[in-house]
Amino acid sequence: MKTVYFDSAATTKVRDEVIDVIAETMKNDFGNASSTHSFGRSSKVLIEQSRKTIANEFQVSSGEIIFTSSGTEADNLAIQSAVRDLGVRHIITSKIEHHAVLHTVEKLQNIASVDVSFVKLNKHGEIDFDDLERLLQIEGQALVSLMHVNNEIGNILDVRRVGELCQSYKALFHCDAVQSIGHFKWNLQDVHVDFLAASAHKFHGPKGIGFLFVRKNSGLKPLIFGGEQERGLRAGTEAVHNIAGLETAFKLAYSNLDEEREYVLGLKRYFKEALTEAFPEVIFNGLSGDLEKSTYTLLNACLPMLPEKALMLMFQLDLKGIACSRGSACQSGSSKSSHVLAEILDDESLNRPSIRFSFSKYNTKEEIDYVVSVLKEFV
Repeated sequence: MKTVYFDSAATTKVRDEVIDVIAETMKNDFGNASSTHSFGRSSKVLIEQSRKTIANEFQVSSGEIIFTSSGTEADNLAIQSAVRDLGVRHIITSKIEHHAVLHTVEKLQNIASVDVSFVKLNKHGEIDFDDLERLLQIEGQALVSLMHVNNEIGNILDVRRVGELCQSYKALFHCDAVQSIGHFKWNLQDVHVDFLAASAHKFHGPKGIGFLFVRKNSGLKPLIFGGEQERGLRAGTEAVHNIAGLETAFKLAYSNLDEEREYVLGLKRYFKEALTEAFPEVIFNGLSGDLEKSTYTLLNACLPMLPEKALMLMFQLDLKGIACSRGSACQSGSSKSSHVLAEILDDESLNRPSIRFSFSKYNTKEEIDYVVSVLKEFV
């Protein structure tokens, strides 16, 4: 059976070069990086080299990069510690953030009496900057938590503008950049962000490893206690092989960024045109259909289909070997619809099937043709 993987926003295929580095590291650099003998020192060198690679790309110091197990852990470390240790009493976020942020904020609201405000959104899911500034004027230390690239509708946040507003009102700025790192350039000397979360498996690296950028002298404290690993901010023996794999994936992502972005953008443009031709009434949710204002890696399409037929569409696509999603992978198995689309679509549109197709360098136009032909059978 022909198979097509159009779910790279959930996780990406690991590059062969990354797999080779992970296997080599597990075989030859198995020492505990906290040990003082040669085996430990060898592992420590790999970790610090990986940290330096990321720091150089972002134009920050290596001490500002903290390895974590995931983007979710990175988000939690920044948000929970900011409330516990940095005097944050007011969190400003949006209702279309990833659940790693929304559920953390909800928990803090319940157990730490933190005030939570949700910035207004327009019908495309863009934040209202006038409302953001109004919320920043509320008394008390604030933390703004907004993602750079939305994982369901692909909207790109103007992080520079958010950072400037946060600076003006002395607020902290946490940015979930999990869908962004490896796909967009960052200069953290030029853009004011206090905390930035990333995950390797979103840019063709291994699962189980991510990192958090922590602005120097932030005062952040650890969530996990034990040893003094990761500058004292994240206890636990480091997964050296995963860190080495992350570094390789990171270097390859940025060294090939322009070429691969142009290729994947071409796929998105081709897919949008093919869907529009096949289904003239198709709607592209959020800004995902805007090639300038959304990420080049995904397209979220609301298809002209009766609700009763829509119920089985994902199942039918899977039977045809097509992997895509209705929303975040973290919602798999849930009977609830996408919380992102619920915020921006009317009831009629919500009753129609919306599918997120997300692409990578490993996809082809032939695969797009196949997916469109299969959709024609059911829509």
